[in-house]
Formats: sequence, structure tokens, C-alpha cells
Amino acid sequence: MIFSFFRKGKKKSRCGPQLRVDIHSHLIPGIDDGSQSMEESLKLLRGLEALGYEKVITTPHIMSDSYPNSAESILTGLEALRSAAAKEGIALHIEAAAEYYLDEHFYDEMKKEQILTIAGKYVLFESSYISKPLQMEEMIFAIGEAGYEPMMAHPERCRYIREPEKEYRRFKELGVHFQVNLNSFGGHYGKSAKYLANYLSEAGMIDFLGSDVHHQKHVDTLHEVFHSEAYRKIFEHNTIKNDTL
Repeated sequence: MIFSFFRKGKKKSRCGPQLRVDIHSHLIPGIDDGSQSMEESLKLLRGLEALGYEKVITTPHIMSDSYPNSAESILTGLEALRSAAAKEGIALHIEAAAEYYLDEHFYDEMKKEQILTIAGKYVLFESSYISKPLQMEEMIFAIGEAGYEPMMAHPERCRYIREPEKEYRRFKELGVHFQVNLNSFGGHYGKSAKYLANYLSEAGMIDFLGSDVHHQKHVDTLHEVFHSEAYRKIFEHNTIKNDTL
């Protein structure tokens, strides 16, 4: 099925299914490197709504050194965002989880009474882009021990991946679900991320797609990705689970 995408000017067609649910973004204002004001957050929500999304699960960073957020601070911000969006007539359903950083405090986070998950099931985590954490496998096991399933944010952006087939397969053996950033297919994060995103797509390893929206440029870039051949091919090789959430 072909979807009409642009409302003004020459229309372009969406190459592939409409995604209704986004599971990775930074929309709560002022708590991480995403939106810095409620005005900006509302603009981003309108942009995502215009792209056809019906639900967003926004995922602020929990990173001890840079963004020491907690469940309380994130959920407080969520309520403020929901209230502001409702007043503006934005119909998007908004939920919140977190993007946990694999650092020395990660084990403490997994022992807390309240862990912010996606759909009560998945813990979204990220690692350094440059170097693989020494205890990465142990940290992944800690997610399972806490009763959840691990979901790796943007594995295509990890520059420490030198042998994609071997290293990605190992993550899959550990039960890791892969969430790839849509804008990686458009080259937004560089040639390496684009190459690895396409590798994961062709290998059928992608489970979820995320916008990872931090600012307006990310929303704008999604317009191009959604009518690209790379986007169409994702759905030929992978079972994308966003809309089951």
C-alpha cells in the first residue's frame, strides 16, 4: 500500500507501512539533551503527529554523570508534557520509559523498585559509542535478572563493532532486541551508522525502529527516510514490532 505523505507542494509517497508507535525520543523538556523547553516539545509532538504517529513512548536518558534522572523526575515531566499537549489539542498518546546508560551505576538502577520500561517488558539501554563496556554481557544479564528483556538502542551507532556478523549475533544469543534509529538510514549519523543499519536490515535483525528525536532536524530528516528505498526494504527482511506496543 502506498501512503500520501506531504500535504503541501509535490506529494511524495511513503515507501512502506505507516508506523503508529514510536519508542525512542527525548521530548520531556529540560531533563537531558533533547527538548529544552515546553514550546519546543509541543512543536516536536506536532511534527511526529503529522508523520502519522499515534503514540510516543519518550525515553529520557538515565546517565549518572550527565543526566542523573530518576523515575520520579521523568514521570513528573511526563505529566507536565501530557497536560500541555492536551491543552494544545495534540491527540498523540504519550508514555515514558527511559534510556539507561551502561555505566558503573547501571546495576544499582536495575535493583530499584521502579524501573522505567517499554510496555512493562523491555529495558532500553545504550552503551558508549566508542568502546564496549567491559562488563556488557553481565549488565545485559542483570536486565533479565530484574525480570525484563533487554532492548539495545541504536546498535548501528556503536563504532566499536568491527565484526558485525559475529558481534551482533552474540547480542542476539543473549536475547537482546535491536532498536535501530530511522535516521541512520538517511545518513544522519554518518557513513558507518548508515552501513551498519543497512547490514542489520538485510540480516533481518531489527526488532524495533525509533525516531530518537531530540530536535526539529530529526523530525525533518524522517520525512526523507519514510519515502526511501531503504525504509521499504526494512519490512521485507524484518518483523517490526513497534505497533504491538
